[in-house]
Amino acid sequence: MKVLIADDEPLARERLRSLLAAHARVELVGEAENGEQALQLAAARQPDLVLLDIAMPGVDGLEAARHLRDFAPRPAVVFCTAYDEHALSAFDAAAIDYLMKPVRPERLAAALERAATFIAGRVPAVPAEEPGRRRTHLCARLRGSLRLIPVEEIHYLQAEEKYVIVHHARGEDLIEESLKSLEEEFAERLVRIHRNCLVARGQLAELRRSGDGQVHAVLRDVAQPLEVSRRCVANLRGELRQGG
Repeated sequence: MKVLIADDEPLARERLRSLLAAHARVELVGEAENGEQALQLAAARQPDLVLLDIAMPGVDGLEAARHLRDFAPRPAVVFCTAYDEHALSAFDAAAIDYLMKPVRPERLAAALERAATFIAGRVPAVPAEEPGRRRTHLCARLRGSLRLIPVEEIHYLQAEEKYVIVHHARGEDLIEESLKSLEEEFAERLVRIHRNCLVARGQLAELRRSGDGQVHAVLRDVAQPLEVSRRCVANLRGELRQGG
């Protein structure tokens, strides 16, 4: 069983490393100090199990676990935390176990057994967002690696066949998610301007009508205006009035 440890506390990582050393069938394939690093290592080394702290800087353990659900093969996730108030959220994020720090050897052994059962019967992940909890990043796959895109840096999203192109402050990336699910999850931040396009509300500067009557949205940080469908025009005018 290939195991990845993710915890921002060196002493906590050292304890888990020591406890894992007692299990001959376990191979430690990496250690991460935060959620983003954990996802990068998971993409590169494909662990069977991720031992994941919850309270970490940047991408926390709960958000990292939700991204890990989309990995193929999907790793088992066991949370190791000093706080018991996260238990319900942890299982909503599809964790198979929840260990309180300091982690006891017998509890870790039981978690490894549960992980072995999960690995033997695992099936492809089915994305399912925890109700009421929005991600702070989107995850793009890049030839065996991945890039985390802060949602606050998104300019607009455009559907193209089975992919969505994320246009953001650092460029553009492809993600395998539906525009509809993204619209529902980030309803407060994104607004639809066309059946195949969502725009960040903060990017919307003005609407312009061309000589042929077609309306385009002008964005603050995007040079090319974007086409607006007729059914979206009235709503966008309202957005601009509210924002102005």
